Amino acid sequence: MTRRALWVTLVGVLALCALAGGLQAAGLLDGKTFAGETGEKGKTSGDKETFVFQDGRFDPLACHKYGFSGAPYTAKAEGDTVHFQSETHSEKEGTMRWKGTVRGNGIAGTVGWTKAGQAPIEYWFRGELGK
Repeated sequence: MTRRALWVTLVGVLALCALAGGLQAAGLLDGKTFAGETGEKGKTSGDKETFVFQDGRFDPLACHKYGFSGAPYTAKAEGDTVHFQSETHSEKEGTMRWKGTVRGNGIAGTVGWTKAGQAPIEYWFRGELGK
């Protein structure tokens, strides 16, 4: 095998590995629904929330009343923990950037809300896997 053929083969294998890893990461949490709450940073209690992972999308259902809907998420497994991120949008209420972890039956993380004309607000979220 020539050097060029070896190089082309190696690049092809690496591209397939990257593609396969990306597809796995996109739907890593699909089929999971967590019941929990979100609250403003510094407060100990918050509002009820349901977090749904389906078809490569993360959807915090209680946020629908503010015009937010589900959005694609990315996820990466590290041992027994899955780290994920998503960015949801509302025409009237701005953007929410979600960063969290799923470990065992629990979900937890932070969300930053930005909206034109107001200072950013930070929230926390947590929940347990639904049955």
